[in-house]
Amino acid sequence: MTIREQLEARELESLAPQAARAAATKGRMRPEPEDPIRPAFQRDRDRIIHTKAFRRLKHKTQVFFSPAGDHYRTRLTHTLEVSQIARTIAKVLRLHEELTEAIALGHDLGHTPFGHAGERVLKTLSPSGFNHYEQSLRIVDVLEHDRQGLNLTWEVRDGIARHSKGKHGLPVGAPPEHRASTMEGQVARVADIVAYVNHDVDDAIRAGLLDERALPATARTVLGGSASERIGRMVSDVVRETLDGGTDEIRMSGEMLEATLALRDFLFTEVYENAAAMAEFAKAEGILGGLWERVQKQPEAFLDTRTIEAEGLDVATQDFIAGMTDRYAVGLFEQLVIPKPWVGPWPVSERSPAGR
Repeated sequence: MTIREQLEARELESLAPQAARAAATKGRMRPEPEDPIRPAFQRDRDRIIHTKAFRRLKHKTQVFFSPAGDHYRTRLTHTLEVSQIARTIAKVLRLHEELTEAIALGHDLGHTPFGHAGERVLKTLSPSGFNHYEQSLRIVDVLEHDRQGLNLTWEVRDGIARHSKGKHGLPVGAPPEHRASTMEGQVARVADIVAYVNHDVDDAIRAGLLDERALPATARTVLGGSASERIGRMVSDVVRETLDGGTDEIRMSGEMLEATLALRDFLFTEVYENAAAMAEFAKAEGILGGLWERVQKQPEAFLDTRTIEAEGLDVATQDFIAGMTDRYAVGLFEQLVIPKPWVGPWPVSERSPAGR
């Protein structure tokens, strides 16, 4: 047996019956030889970590645009927190940790610069609309590795495609067509909201937008008085409820789910759509709109000609702008839109005192 086959055999012995198995994957989009050491889901996790899209997450907004402090979250640190919470849940439930981690690490690869404001702008600019989870899947299927994609397994792709909940979606208990087909994908979905409703509160308090005492009473009573306490209670509830329900799907108690959704609604009202925070995002919207117009006028300078030929100018522009970091978008906008001061050469008559 190869080392990979030994690891796959170990999965059969140690994982819960409901867990996914690497040896039983539904496969990849294109057949390829197996790795002699790494099972399929571990290989997918590694491929995601080594992508350019993953590295760019460190310079993409989570909540606050280009924060001056060192301790605010970025899209990358959010992703790492989701991964940690997801693996904790998967470990206790004896699910496939590496599949769970791969989904968690890849779930936000398609996020735009400037956070949710950027996504709203692309929704209006792109004739076909825009959703970050669809762009995440496009990145791993098509755009990475010079348009060869990562050729990930079906299970990882399914988890990435179905992680998003939006403003009103359910983290657990969603209709089957809206939740991941694997337990591991469902874990990544609930871990996402556990992470962001807590770290976004933490960042908003640090920014002076919130006072801990202003949180909804149900959130403070049910979830706890600190981020670590809230995460601990939410994770424990998910584990207990899922085990008690026979581990047939990821669950939360009614009380915990209600408190979690109340905290999310509070964040949308007080933070994500807060006037002070949105003032800078209004500028960001102008930046992306200006870039869309300018880039489409000079496609040969910026866009992938293969995408233009195969899928059209709008898709190529969407790929280019969605992939930008915040600082790259600002820098390119300055280069293309902001007039530069003219520094010479001036005529001799204008350089002399008499000429002036």
